[in-house]
Amino acid sequence: MSVVVGYVATPEGNAALEAALTEAQRRGVDLVVVLSERGQRFGSEPTDLEQHVEEVRERLTRSGVPFDVRQTARGRDVADDIIGAAVDQSAELIVIGLRRRSPVGKLILGSNAQRILLDAPCPVLAVKPSTP
Repeated sequence: MSVVVGYVATPEGNAALEAALTEAQRRGVDLVVVLSERGQRFGSEPTDLEQHVEEVRERLTRSGVPFDVRQTARGRDVADDIIGAAVDQSAELIVIGLRRRSPVGKLILGSNAQRILLDAPCPVLAVKPSTP
């Protein structure tokens, strides 16, 4: 059993990681982090990806929760990777981060988030970063 989290190096990704870590500790299960390269579209340089992976590993090592960090392959669908990890690991929960949207943007949920919510084999916890 595990908790699976979709992580991108953004405030939303950090909120999802924190919530997933809390849930994994509370449930006494492993944490599977699906780290997406798509964070690069938010301004990260490709060389930053390895740094993000290392930072996530260090943070999780300090937590004491058993974990596995998986990087998505370029060109693969992030939603497929997250759902696949949840199926492979018999996940109890998937955690995803959502970003704030404009009033018009609220009419349409992000396509990855929507697919995960609709196709997940387990409950999904969607979180937003706290406001300053």
